[in-house]
Amino acid sequence: MMKRVITLNRTKKNLILLTVDLVTVPVAFVLALSVQFSTLSPLWRLTVYWPLVPLLMIAMAALTMTLGLRWMRLKDYDLKAVLGTGVLAALLGVTSAALAALGEKSLPGGFHFIFALVFFTLYASTRLFMQRLILEIYHRSRSVTRVAIYGTGRTGMTLATALRNRVDIVPYAFLDDNASLRGLNVCGLPVHSGVHVARVVAQFKIDRVILAIPSLSVHKQTHLSQRFEKLGVEVQAIPAFAQLIGGDELLEKLLPAGPAALLSRDTLHNEMDSGCNAYAGLNVLISGAGGSIGTELCRQILRCRPARIVLFEMSELALYNADSELHMLAADSGVEIVPVLGSVADPVLVTHVLADYRINAVLHAAAYKHVPLVEANLRVGMANNALGTTVLAQKSREAGVRRFVLVSSDKAVRPANVMGASKRFAELVVQDLAARPGRTIFSIVRFGNVLGSSGSVIPLFQEQIACGGPVTLTDEGVTRYFMTIQEAARLVLLAGSFAEGGEVFVLDMGSPVFIRDLARKMIEGAGYRVRDAANPDGDIEIVTTGLRPGEKMHEELMMRKGAMTTAHPKIISVREDTLSELEMAAALRDLREAIDAGSDAGVLGALARAVPEYRPQSLPASALPMQVVTASAAKDSPAQ
Repeated sequence: MMKRVITLNRTKKNLILLTVDLVTVPVAFVLALSVQFSTLSPLWRLTVYWPLVPLLMIAMAALTMTLGLRWMRLKDYDLKAVLGTGVLAALLGVTSAALAALGEKSLPGGFHFIFALVFFTLYASTRLFMQRLILEIYHRSRSVTRVAIYGTGRTGMTLATALRNRVDIVPYAFLDDNASLRGLNVCGLPVHSGVHVARVVAQFKIDRVILAIPSLSVHKQTHLSQRFEKLGVEVQAIPAFAQLIGGDELLEKLLPAGPAALLSRDTLHNEMDSGCNAYAGLNVLISGAGGSIGTELCRQILRCRPARIVLFEMSELALYNADSELHMLAADSGVEIVPVLGSVADPVLVTHVLADYRINAVLHAAAYKHVPLVEANLRVGMANNALGTTVLAQKSREAGVRRFVLVSSDKAVRPANVMGASKRFAELVVQDLAARPGRTIFSIVRFGNVLGSSGSVIPLFQEQIACGGPVTLTDEGVTRYFMTIQEAARLVLLAGSFAEGGEVFVLDMGSPVFIRDLARKMIEGAGYRVRDAANPDGDIEIVTTGLRPGEKMHEELMMRKGAMTTAHPKIISVREDTLSELEMAAALRDLREAIDAGSDAGVLGALARAVPEYRPQSLPASALPMQVVTASAAKDSPAQ
């Protein structure tokens, strides 16, 4: 029934309203006769005066067209329309008197006044009743988006007014942090405090929050969008220039809020439902739980209702923040949250944690990821990223953990820096263990940059823009793959649930993004103009500084061709080369010995021998494996 009402076209709706209006005339006429002659059975009098009824129906139809009431939509029937109905009723009363006089019908003069009054009451009440009924049908329909507007300023009020003309988007409330507005009504909508957003979402079943404060910084937008998205609502924002626009044009300017606004593609919503069975009721350990990816993995997996989530983190502050947030989110879920402070490279601690908490699944997101820092501290970076992964993966296998998922990076593909090579080494370790008999299902999920993560370019650009610039860019041609943290975490969990053992999953991240375009979007999104040769009067300049050590112009997601599809269109499975068991054992031995000896050259040599695609710039050719030297000579030959 609801679907039929909502899908009616304008012609059918007008026909229904015309039918109701025409029926109103004879009903009002009969009721007026009853009042005039003080009888409950006026039908015998109607036989005398019935010729007036069809004429009055024709007159009513003509008058509604003249007064503009004929084409008025139900949702637009307001006080002004009620006044128009009064004029219509008065004119219809005058018409009734004129027709009675011309037809020599001896109707008392008071009858026409009563008829006009009854017609007015019936017309207005049926319109208001139908309006309320239709709105209730729309509100109960799933095809309607329920909206809360964040910000009661001029832009917010303009947006609320514009939404009144939409049947598919219905505003229910304003959110505002101004305490003086609390409890008031603005544009017919109640104003609630921003701290009570969870209560507002639950009370009104809100689907979307629109940030209607164009001056809001990208950082604040990111904070609010992450806060609201945790409640399961979509978040949109109005760009900085939109306060100059009104009406329907304002609706066309709505964009995804926070980092998602910088991506030119649709992101995922509620993609985890099909993969939750792999984690429901289990004890899950997430390493690097205090990092951007780790914390989001915790939030996402909490929806799957595991029995326990163990937060494994090296940083005390990061662990404290993650533990505080997860305890709050899990308060009513019955999921136990366990914080563990320590390094995954500590075999004694890892063994005890896996046994004490009976871990069933491990999501390994702990890693040093900042390219220049790992390049300058390669021994520590390799100890954490490579040996730490080895310890956690081996101990997980010994403990009989069901699933082990390594969160890897696109920088592991033909790595040009120590960080990327360390992640490729970690992949080789996991691939080696996956090839051995055992009950643990090992898999690897590889993806590119995530917007807004710690150490990424987004926070750096935000800080530079806040300081008035300049925004620094390493090279005009640099491109990177990007996705939001929420999207990456959902796909990591989903890919892990697909694994049967040894797969390298690659996430479809769309087309690579030019970092210069990202910088421009962020500058313009903050309300500034880019200052360059074409626009010398702009606000913020973009400065090129040159590529940093180990930085590539373009990243890749796979080394070999032959990718295979999976059950999800954004997750593909790729084949990668592996080391034999003896080669892997020798690589681990060489790496441990070099790290224990404190030899950076030894670490680079061991790394280059294990990952032949990696060619350290600071290592002499004599320390490189023969296949790397041969490939490098061929690449540098003038004949090529």
